[in-house]
Amino acid sequence: MPTLDAPEDRRRKFKYCGKDASLRRQQRMAVSLELRKAKKDEQTLKRRNITSFCLDTPEKPAKGVAVSLNLGEIIKGVNSSDPVLCFQATQTARKMLSQEKNPPLKLVIEAGLIPRMVEFLKSSLYPCLQFEAAWALTNIASGTSEQTRAVVEGGAIQPLIELLSSSNVAVCEQAVWALGNIAGDGPEFRDSVISNNAIPHLLALISPTLPITFLRNITWTLSNLCRNKNPYPCDSAVKQLLPALLHLLQHQDSEILSDACWALSYLTDGCNKRIGQVVDTGVLPRLVVLMTSSELNVLTPSLRTVGNIVTGTDEQTQVAIDAGVLNVLPQLLQHNKPSIQKEAAWALSNVAAGPCHHIQQLLAYDVLPPLVAVLKNGEFKVQKEAVWMVANFATGATMDQLIQLVHSGVLEPLVNLLTAPDVKIVLIILDVISCILQAAEKLSEKESLCLLIEELGGIDRIEALQLHENRQIGRAALNIIEKHFGEEEDESLTLLSQVLDQDYEFIDYECLAKK
Repeated sequence: MPTLDAPEDRRRKFKYCGKDASLRRQQRMAVSLELRKAKKDEQTLKRRNITSFCLDTPEKPAKGVAVSLNLGEIIKGVNSSDPVLCFQATQTARKMLSQEKNPPLKLVIEAGLIPRMVEFLKSSLYPCLQFEAAWALTNIASGTSEQTRAVVEGGAIQPLIELLSSSNVAVCEQAVWALGNIAGDGPEFRDSVISNNAIPHLLALISPTLPITFLRNITWTLSNLCRNKNPYPCDSAVKQLLPALLHLLQHQDSEILSDACWALSYLTDGCNKRIGQVVDTGVLPRLVVLMTSSELNVLTPSLRTVGNIVTGTDEQTQVAIDAGVLNVLPQLLQHNKPSIQKEAAWALSNVAAGPCHHIQQLLAYDVLPPLVAVLKNGEFKVQKEAVWMVANFATGATMDQLIQLVHSGVLEPLVNLLTAPDVKIVLIILDVISCILQAAEKLSEKESLCLLIEELGGIDRIEALQLHENRQIGRAALNIIEKHFGEEEDESLTLLSQVLDQDYEFIDYECLAKK
């Protein structure tokens, strides 16, 4: 079957038309930065415990009505040698830090309370005091990076890890929460938690009898230990975490599934080696099942993870295909949420960036009808991803595959999108049209294709683009008209060509690739 051999100068123009599919796919990794970043409203970096009551603990150090203290009395009580006064002062401080609006984190830090609270974490004879101190430190660590740093520099990490072995469930769970906030701040503190050997202690807590809220906290903390990539978590940590994450993905609770999927999305957001570590666990079939979830908090991170995986090597992408992702992705192009449509289109564009046998599998799973529907009726942010998919498809397709693309009706929405207010997208569409015209010329079908483009209003739109304020668009449009539609070279066309040639810089798709 003949392949579509685009001229070498054209290949140099488009960043996604690299020498091989893996390079194109790697370059596409930069395309959807807003897709690749897990937004804070999708998975929370840090969480503050604002529960209005203290969890039951086995002992009560003081009876009677609640104690109300001012800041001076809190400072004095925290520094007392009496454990009852220490408890009352720490609990009052914790309640202040747990208020929903404007908790006085800075005030508590400046009062110098953190070192004493860290000391209270070690008071094994007084679990109520340990619990209140851990809760207060959790909420301080939920603040800014500077406030989290105050907790870390106060020496909290190691005592918190030791509390993971506490026989008191409430104390243990609060320590997990605090460590999750610290790890979620960024790679520096994440690595501090890891280097203090937190992972084995966290994993040892996972059991079928664990209360669901506790397991949710553990899963969320594990996901924060996978988060951030400058640098990534160390290999030894990833190897410890992956079996546990695979186990958690078998759970039925949507919050646990969501955080476990987010963890995998972080681990696959990078180089092929990282992707390979996750793929080699055999997790893909389960991710495909989770991509069919009706719950958005499960669907979104499972789709993100699969999207990351298909940015990897052709072999890694084939494993995803074999696991059934192409059964689901075309359906997700028709999802009622544009954000899901966009991620599905992004994932499919990376499959299309592969070799022609991957493109053939896209055709086998009938991906073109929903793709054309999105190009016609989707939100513009979804249409842009769909255009990239068409571009990648056209670049790597055989002649027969390219014919199927044209017969799918893709030209009509592409022509309509030539009026889009996005220079990159217009340039890509012009290049796709040029690519299809060159293929038609080789098949001696150019005349009929030109008639189709004319019927769709494409010639008028392309001619109008010759006068576009962007010179790159003007030149690309002129090249199409001159090469494929201009039988005679009239004076006006010659003059326009001369104008566009002045100070013209050739299209550099290193600059056009999405950042």
